[in-house]
Amino acid sequence: MFNFLKATTLKKDHLKGTAKLLFQDVSEEAWDRENLTKEKLDFTMDSLRYIDQYAVNLLNTENGTQLLSKHFENFSSRIGAYIGEVIKSTIQQDFHWYEFESIYKLTTKLDDFDGDDEKQSLLFSKKKDAIILPLLETSQFLKGESSYLTLVNYAEEMVNRNA
Repeated sequence: MFNFLKATTLKKDHLKGTAKLLFQDVSEEAWDRENLTKEKLDFTMDSLRYIDQYAVNLLNTENGTQLLSKHFENFSSRIGAYIGEVIKSTIQQDFHWYEFESIYKLTTKLDDFDGDDEKQSLLFSKKKDAIILPLLETSQFLKGESSYLTLVNYAEEMVNRNA
């Protein structure tokens, strides 16, 4: 009774560990070994150029497309989490990772989302009532459905819009 009086519980999601897998769990490919390192992937905007090239390699090489078709969710979540962590650290505001469902009822910003593939963790700012969807955008980019030419373009726009 009176469930509507209960505050919606926000369920945080901690994706920094997922983002770190980009340099902790690297393939044997020479480019990957040389560029997907802790030193180069330092969670700065400049490091996103390596992520962009990595995504291009996945999309445009035979080995990359095979890996992407077999492990799409792994690649999408790792890359998206990394991009989100870069955006979050660059903005330096109250954006935190939350499960989609825990934010859905708190903001009208998600009213247009109805597909299950869209219901991924997201960055949310309580103070600004703002959302950033790096996992969704990465998924769309890797499917060739993004409106952004590069993942760097997406991250730059999110930083500029939310700083």
